[in-house]
Order: sequence, then structure tokens, then C-alpha cells
Amino acid sequence: MTTPSTPPLDPSLAYADAAEQATPEKPMPGQPSRRSAVMSAAGLATSILIAVLTVLPSPFAIGGPGPTFDTLGVDADGAPLVEIQGAPTYDASGELRLTTVSVSRGGSNMFTMGSVLAGYFSPHRYVVPEEYVFGDPDQEELVDEQAQQDWITSQESATVSALEELGVPVPASIRVVGAQDDSNANGKLEADDVLVAIDGTEIETYKQMSDAVHAHQPGDMIDVTVMRGTEELTESFAMLDAGDGTAVMGIWIDPTFDIPIDVTVQIDKVGGPSAGMMFSLGIMDKLTEKDELSGEHVAGTGTIAADGDVGPIGGIQFKMEGAVDAGAQYFLAPIENCDDVRGHVPQGLSVFSVDNLDDAYAAVESIGAGTTSELPTC
Repeated sequence: MTTPSTPPLDPSLAYADAAEQATPEKPMPGQPSRRSAVMSAAGLATSILIAVLTVLPSPFAIGGPGPTFDTLGVDADGAPLVEIQGAPTYDASGELRLTTVSVSRGGSNMFTMGSVLAGYFSPHRYVVPEEYVFGDPDQEELVDEQAQQDWITSQESATVSALEELGVPVPASIRVVGAQDDSNANGKLEADDVLVAIDGTEIETYKQMSDAVHAHQPGDMIDVTVMRGTEELTESFAMLDAGDGTAVMGIWIDPTFDIPIDVTVQIDKVGGPSAGMMFSLGIMDKLTEKDELSGEHVAGTGTIAADGDVGPIGGIQFKMEGAVDAGAQYFLAPIENCDDVRGHVPQGLSVFSVDNLDDAYAAVESIGAGTTSELPTC
């Protein structure tokens, strides 16, 4: 049980009271002056505020440089972090490190407002409000599940793109899931249609489909042949602009790949799609007899599509810091992240921009050969 306490004096009122007194009373011997009492009260209030900030949990997320993992390395038990079965593999020198951002959420970690303020003013941390309802474990679980699904999908895309880059076609069945509201495919393509040809050319791989689409400009007509049940039919419609000048059909697809090798990733507690490019490079290095790195340490980040396109990610400033902490001298960054890279490159790190897997693999070869002067930077 607690009893009410007298609220501390407001210092501004205390000083006003003192100013109105023509002849302020002198304190009795041993009695604190009004100024001392006010200062003590203000100090007490500050102490209480600090204590509250130290104790109360805060609905924010704090992020910073996370751990890195060498896709060519082994775990504590000597098992490869990226293991390939179904094809001969070769030892590699050097390192290809995927980078991460470490994030602590207020919904699952009892850090305080003091920690939030420290993170806000630190150049090595970032602070953002929680993206889900604070204290809702179900919503947090959904976020984690999506991150794990993205992690798994990125591994599949990495394997497909790596094999295609090495000249090994990966057969795919490409099923239509639906169409955007503004797509001209509406009323022509239906869910569960399976793509079999574009512009009269048979489509057997995801990359063939991607190349056929990218051969068009926004507004061009495209002929798409699909299997609908047991019936084959061809529909024509105009392409859309993806917003960056490239043409898209405006449909959602679900590809099923017939991958000729098995790739197992032995990395726990990592989620999201941003490790895709480094997975692809690790797979390519292991499948080729050539020693691309010649002992160099390279880190990087970027999503990977099954056709080899490298996409942007978040937190690249902190990933570059993590790369330096892990001993990397070179960093591969998606070209679309260059605005985030400029002005944030740690000392001793050389950053090269890449747009697709072909760019990334060429950069690794140049780094290993010591011929990086012509590589694009941010």
C-alpha cells in the first residue's frame, strides 16, 4: 500500500515566487534554502524519470551489424555451411560471406527507453517503431514465419540462378496464380494456367520466360500460350510498365523447379531473402574447379531471382560494418542500394555494385585476379 506524496515544485514557479519577494526570508540555521529545496526536487524528478526509462519496456526495434557467414566455410562440427549433393564439388580458397542485420524487438526483448535513446544516437545502430502490435505474440510469429519462408525461397532461387549461370538449364513448370487489377491479362489468363510458350517459342525454364518478357517494351503485345486443363490456347495482350521502364505481363506466377542437385544450408537463426546472391556465388564457386577467389575475403548482400536478377535490401550500412568486423576487404552491393552505400563505406572496404548474378560472378573473378580497377562502384 502506498500513500500520496506531495508533487515536486515546479522550478519556474519557484523562481517566480522568489522574484516577487522584496526581502526574501533567510533560512533558519540548518534549514535548506528555497533554492536548495527546488534543486533537490528537480534532481529527484529527474532521477525518477531516469528510473522509469530504465525499467519500462519500449515498443521499438533496435538493429545493428549482425553476424556474417562464409558460404564456403564449415560449422563448429566441420560440416559445410552450404552442402551440395548430386554433382562434383571443389575446394575453394578465400571467403564469400553473407551479411546480416541483428534486430532486437521490444515485443520479445525487455530493453528499455534508455536503450532506445542510446541506439538512436549511435551511428552503429538504428531504431524504428515495432512493425507489429506490441505484445502480440501471434503477430510476431507471423513475421518470423514470413522471414523463414523468404529464407527458404532465396535458397531455391540461388540454386536455380547459379546453375543457369553455369550453363545448366533447370526445367520449370510455371503456373499462373492470378493477375494484377490493371493487367491486360485479366479475362485472358486464369489461375492454374501453365505457361508453355511466349511469342511462339517454347518455354522450358524460368530464365527462358524471363528473357522472353524482357525482350519487350511496355505497351508491346505479347502472345502467351498456356495449358488450361487438357486444352492449349494462346492469348495476346499489351504489356505493362513495371515503373522503371521495363515491361511486365502483370501476372503472379508460381514456378516449380526440377533441380538436378540437392543444396542444404546449415545456418540457423537467419531469415529473409537478402542472402540469395551470396548463396548463388557460393554454389557457383563450389561447382567450378577454378579457384575464383585466390584467397581473397569477399562479403556482400542482395536478393536473387531465379533469372539471376539481384535486388536491393535494407540495412546495408550495418552489413558493410559487419563485413569489416569479419575481416572482409571487398563488398558486393546491389546497384539499387548505391544511394544507401555512398557516405557510409567503412575504412578499408572496397565496394562494387552489381545488377545481376553475371555481374557478381565477374566481380569475384576480378577480385581474385587482382584486376578490380574496371569494376563499377557506387
